[in-house]
Amino acid sequence: MSAHDGFTHLDPMGRARMVDVTQKEPTHRRAIAKGRVAMTPDTASAVARGAISKGDVLSVARVAGIQAAKRTADLVPLCHPLLIGAVNVNFEIGEEHIDIEASVETVGMTGVEMEALTACSVAALTIYDMCKSLDKGMCIGEIALWEKTGGKSGPYHREGSD
Repeated sequence: MSAHDGFTHLDPMGRARMVDVTQKEPTHRRAIAKGRVAMTPDTASAVARGAISKGDVLSVARVAGIQAAKRTADLVPLCHPLLIGAVNVNFEIGEEHIDIEASVETVGMTGVEMEALTACSVAALTIYDMCKSLDKGMCIGEIALWEKTGGKSGPYHREGSD
């Protein structure tokens, strides 16, 4: 058995490589990732009221998530650079958290799961950065792929995503 058996991102010599997708047919692809930033009720309330000293937390986090989706291939070494057709980053403020949902779409030869996960992660990091003077105990978590469509492997829906 060689070092590359069963590993799509290793060449026959066992070296890292980007998977060749040039023979794949472009299809419409979409991915949704979700995450959460847990925080104190005072912090969540301050975000909702627009009372964070650094500014409009959710607007900045939305732009950060969009930018991150577009730069995923620069951050994750074996990701393909993609022509992204749409990115949406939305938030829901709870009593002790902010939920994040990032969706990414493209027509291409490979999926956008990593772009959605990156958008969600960077949006969460931006929320933390903008609120850390008020609440250093915030916790970023529960970032996961919730849905994907398109491609050879077909659709995926995370349990509990309905």
